[in-house]
Amino acid sequence: MRYVAPMGPSEVNGPGDSKQPITVLFDRVLVQVTQSDGERRSRAGILIPATAQVSRRLVWAETVAVGPHVRAVKIGDKVLFNPEDRFEVEVQGEEFVILRERDIHAVASERNDSGTGLYL
Repeated sequence: MRYVAPMGPSEVNGPGDSKQPITVLFDRVLVQVTQSDGERRSRAGILIPATAQVSRRLVWAETVAVGPHVRAVKIGDKVLFNPEDRFEVEVQGEEFVILRERDIHAVASERNDSGTGLYL
């Protein structure tokens, strides 16, 4: 679910009151990991739950809001990050993750002009 901020593109509605926006500050990025990205299947078809620990596995998430000093990520982009380098937060019953821009390893977007030529 993508949030449309009432006052600007980098804001999300605050806890308990839809009239109080939360603004993401500095170089922070607010993302939401979808449930389908959490669970996965092995090549043999075995379902591996999101709670299973896999060493050094990066995770994709969709960007919901960005701070004013973020340069490479826009709202709606998919970002790749290490799940150990995150802070989880709950806003109006939904789980989000706050990252620093420097903790993001890759960005997948429609506007990626200088990419590697790989597509998701």
